[in-house]
Amino acid sequence: MARRPPPAAVTATLLGSADDVEAQLYEALQRGDIDKLMAVWADDDEVVCVHPGGGRVIGAAAIRASFEAIFGNGGIPVRPEQVHRLQLVGGALHHLVERIEMSTPQGVQTAWVLATNVYVKTPLGWRLAAHHASPGSPQPPPEQTGSSGETPSTLH
Repeated sequence: MARRPPPAAVTATLLGSADDVEAQLYEALQRGDIDKLMAVWADDDEVVCVHPGGGRVIGAAAIRASFEAIFGNGGIPVRPEQVHRLQLVGGALHHLVERIEMSTPQGVQTAWVLATNVYVKTPLGWRLAAHHASPGSPQPPPEQTGSSGETPSTLH
């Protein structure tokens, strides 16, 4: 587990909670800011990112390269919504809906992506250890809770 400190200018902005790091994550995605994006990731060889419809991207260098390619078209107009949080000892799991609005020749198109972000508490503060995003859907996902008593009709 090789660790390197982030640039000093970024370190101060990452102190705080997993929520603070998540805000930094989505700001970096919106701006297409690769340095700010990589500063939120844990410096660990096992960090992982799954882009919508893609395979696993493992390690900081591979994750950086994947986002550099994505940011070649500019930032991602993504907003986190419906965040569900699970606080763990030394970690946090956030499951949310990412709303992505893009201008197309047909007008503004919206896609919804289900995403899971896993944060770990490190000596340098909270950092992102895993991001997993489902393929996008043109319809918002229904809000499901355990209180309805309904069983999902699909498994995985």
